[in-house]
Amino acid sequence: MTNELKLNQTVSVPQNKAPKKKKRIASLDKKKARAGWFFILPFLIGFVAVYLPIIFDSIKYSFSRIKIVSGEGFTIENVGFANYNEALFVNPDFVKTLVTGLKELAFDIPAIILFSLFMAVLLNQKMAGRAVFRAIFFIPVILSTGLMETINAANAVEEMMENESIADGTGESAAAQIVSAIDIEQLFSNMKVGTELVGYVVQMINDIYDIVNRSGVQMLIFLAGLQSISPAIYESCQMDGATGWETFWKITFPMISPMILVNAVYTIIDSFTTDSNTVMKFIANQYTATNGQEVSSAMAWMYFLIVILIVAIFAAIFSAFVFYQRKD
Repeated sequence: MTNELKLNQTVSVPQNKAPKKKKRIASLDKKKARAGWFFILPFLIGFVAVYLPIIFDSIKYSFSRIKIVSGEGFTIENVGFANYNEALFVNPDFVKTLVTGLKELAFDIPAIILFSLFMAVLLNQKMAGRAVFRAIFFIPVILSTGLMETINAANAVEEMMENESIADGTGESAAAQIVSAIDIEQLFSNMKVGTELVGYVVQMINDIYDIVNRSGVQMLIFLAGLQSISPAIYESCQMDGATGWETFWKITFPMISPMILVNAVYTIIDSFTTDSNTVMKFIANQYTATNGQEVSSAMAWMYFLIVILIVAIFAAIFSAFVFYQRKD
């Protein structure tokens, strides 16, 4: 009897105490996600509070006509796609300017990507003063931002590089004179190269000032990608007897292909939206014209859709050729 009582006392468990719940510890990915949302929170607040109403008004004005009423302000009348029709079929310069701008960017974007990749590969080599050279090539990015861009617009050097008529009366820009001095066309003609390639190279040299100014961010992104490649991979290539050319195309180029895609998308957006863009200048001038606010809004939204379409097509095509290294 005594043993049964002891057994019952041992087995009996209080019913009023619930089991303790284990604290859920957030994973590292969730912590990073929360930190990312916290980091972009000021931008989200500013976008919702400031930019979103402006975007909504811009869309509304592109489908409207503003009429000034003396003593009563103005009224907004919905006209449907009349502003878009005027921009495409009535205004004789918008489509022409748009095609010209697209042709210019077709030259500039590959040149910027190639130049920034070339400089990143050079600056990634072990040499004395490497950090100084990196800073020098990033200085144009600082000089072409905000207030410095406005000051640089009146810079005599840029004026001389871009102006079609300089002091000597030749009617050629300084960059064009450099091309003439080096005689690039003569060089390529002796190599029996096609005229299209000759024209492209000459155009790149003529725009070298603008290309250098717009390659700083891309160069840093390429440098980050190059430095993320493990040195053990290059050591293995050297042990196998691979040349520098083979190492670049078999190792370096595939490993930084994600950076090429990122830089290409960034360069497209930056080139399409910069103040020096031909189409952006035309839309801004149209906005300041008499009763041109509604039509300029329609032009801006058509231009925006074209940019988004080009970025989507480019990303869809080239993402299939991007190499992503597996971490596992």
